[in-house]
Amino acid sequence: MQETSLGQARNPRLAEFVLALGGFGIGTSEFVIMGLMNRVAEDLSVTVPQVGYAISSYALGVVVGAPLISALAARVPKRALLIALMLVFAVGNIASAMAPGFWSFVGLRFLAGLPHGAYFGVAALVAAGAVPIDQRARAIARVMMGLTVAILIGAPLGTWAGNLFGWQIAFAAVGAIALLTALLIRLWVPLQPFDALASPLRELSALVKQRVLVTVAIACIGCGGMFSIFSYVMPTLTQQAGMSEALGPLVLVIFGLGSIAGNLVGGRAADKNLMRTIPLTLVWCAVIQGLFYFAANNVWTGLLFVGLVGSSMALAPALQTRLMDVAGDAQTMAASLNHAAFNGANALGAWLAGLAISAGFSWSSTGLVGTGLALCGLVIFAWGRWLEKRTYAVAHSFK
Repeated sequence: MQETSLGQARNPRLAEFVLALGGFGIGTSEFVIMGLMNRVAEDLSVTVPQVGYAISSYALGVVVGAPLISALAARVPKRALLIALMLVFAVGNIASAMAPGFWSFVGLRFLAGLPHGAYFGVAALVAAGAVPIDQRARAIARVMMGLTVAILIGAPLGTWAGNLFGWQIAFAAVGAIALLTALLIRLWVPLQPFDALASPLRELSALVKQRVLVTVAIACIGCGGMFSIFSYVMPTLTQQAGMSEALGPLVLVIFGLGSIAGNLVGGRAADKNLMRTIPLTLVWCAVIQGLFYFAANNVWTGLLFVGLVGSSMALAPALQTRLMDVAGDAQTMAASLNHAAFNGANALGAWLAGLAISAGFSWSSTGLVGTGLALCGLVIFAWGRWLEKRTYAVAHSFK
């Protein structure tokens, strides 16, 4: 059975915008809680650190949902799957706003996280399939724009509204965005090629492919530095650099602008030379994150480097494209794993940064943690390339 392609949409760019809108809702839901922790803790009668369980629960939902949904929904047409994922996401967020207690809220954040990775993975495949092969990374970057704009606009706006009218309104609004996205996907995203040979077993085969696992490891470890800095950026700038808390929204805006620029530049660079873009971006991350250690002693240099750290998002479209190249027939699984890995990077970066700070190092030591993680990602990339060349040499030695 064949369906029409995105390239045959009445307006391909509008279809990409619709997919990005879903990403905007997902990004807002993921990041807005960081600005609402005090309100959630007060309303649900828990401590602020306990609200962190809800953040971890969402991330766990992403990690579990990405491979699980990709395998079980292997034969579901992509447009129908995208709609279903948005509907589940809408239910998870609207129910989060109505949670009667803290632990039900934590459980509902897990539910809301389940569609995250699979949605971005399928949306990336849909967008990449609509353009020539040398423009795939840029198409993926345009869809990922929804996530970066959420950092720039969605999370700050949701934080403002949530603190003013109650944290529940932020999650309810995200649910409404998800419902709107589901409707617009039905109207503007055309049907996609349907693979009758797809199966859960074939999708699960991605989990044993060497190059897939190496790329996922690069995302999970090499990208952790951005999250190590971002998780503690507010106390770093307020307590170490002496920044006024009133400039908090400006920090999010600058980080968001940096992530948008990095996402777009990374997509363009990856289309020109993918295997050069990944290591060069990791080197860039190592340098700017290390320099953040020094820059965070001053408010204005600290703010500048917050934007530069945000540009680490350049890795996202490059790694997403690499996964599509090495996944073989397990395209949905591999594409979804990228976002599970990014949430793993979030957890790893924040955990290691917390250990450094608890050990008595300065707040800006998060930058040194970031440099270490980026360099580890670079080592994994080099090791993966060595394995590829050795495998190729061995295979051809028997011919």
